[in-house]
Amino acid sequence: MIKYKAGYKYQLTKTSITKVNIKPLIAIDIERIRLTEKGALVIRKGYCWDGPSGPAIDTKNFMRGSLIHDALYQLMRMELLGQEFRDDADEELRKICLEDGMSKIRAWWVYKAVRGFAKRSALPENKRKELTAP
Repeated sequence: MIKYKAGYKYQLTKTSITKVNIKPLIAIDIERIRLTEKGALVIRKGYCWDGPSGPAIDTKNFMRGSLIHDALYQLMRMELLGQEFRDDADEELRKICLEDGMSKIRAWWVYKAVRGFAKRSALPENKRKELTAP
């Protein structure tokens, strides 16, 4: 028998370190994600995420933003980062997409979409379920 989780499209092949404007009182450090008190977000090699969600197109200028956003939302689902940081996580997504060359209008639509429809993705009851086979 195996145990696994479904729903991922991408796997990070090199550790990513990004400065974010989210600074918890104490560092958060789990297997594949570390967020320091100074806002250094380390996403380690092997981290899996689903890329841009919804009707979005997985373009290069959306990938890093979706990675960082998914990692921050995962910390919220795990109740390691408070829900009060959701606005900041959504703003990080917009900011990083712009840095990576996304047009201002598309980044605005991305931001409005996550503000309007992504709240449940940050809630603890939406953790990915562990599956088994056979």
